[in-house]
Amino acid sequence: MVPRVILGGGIVKGMIETARNFVGSYTDASRLTTVEYPEQRIPLHANARQFPFLVFDGTDPMAGLRCVACQICEKECPPQCIYIIKDSVKKPDYLGKMQMQPKVFDIDLSVCMSCQICVEVCPFDAIKMDTEFELSNDDRFAGLLVNKHQLAKPNSHFARIHPAEAAEVDGRLAAEKAKAEAKARADAEAKAKAAATSPPPAGNPSSSPPPKS
Repeated sequence: MVPRVILGGGIVKGMIETARNFVGSYTDASRLTTVEYPEQRIPLHANARQFPFLVFDGTDPMAGLRCVACQICEKECPPQCIYIIKDSVKKPDYLGKMQMQPKVFDIDLSVCMSCQICVEVCPFDAIKMDTEFELSNDDRFAGLLVNKHQLAKPNSHFARIHPAEAAEVDGRLAAEKAKAEAKARADAEAKAKAAATSPPPAGNPSSSPPPKS
């Protein structure tokens, strides 16, 4: 016996699924996604990103910048929205170490496409992606070109918005610093040991024979 084909069966199934979703949108807690913005806000994901910012250590935003103006991010930026001028002289960082710094570091946010390539190519973990998205204002040209003073944000900000990535970066930088300090101590000890065991120079008067009478 040939089974009878119910015409419109697909429409009925679709209506049942629509009704299930409609009822679930009022009863299922996981479906209640509407929030009363801006009074209520959905927490951002750890991998959310908007526009870049510059990370600095210590308390002085300009002295603590990790950026050494190597200009790799400027060269690799696809829309060419980063503009850097390297300072002509080295300046002390937050630890007093002399290093190069950017004299000018501008980003045109109207061109930036948040691709994160600048973050991926930076060898100093100096530039990261921010999560700030409430950047609207009543002037269409205001705030689109930001300088290094506006871009500089502390490492604590980076740790707050991207905790997992910041912990990995801090651990790696601490390990590299400890390795460099250990190497410097070993080199200093080897140099001191070599100086202590080396014979006095040939022209030293204390080693010359006494004059003949």
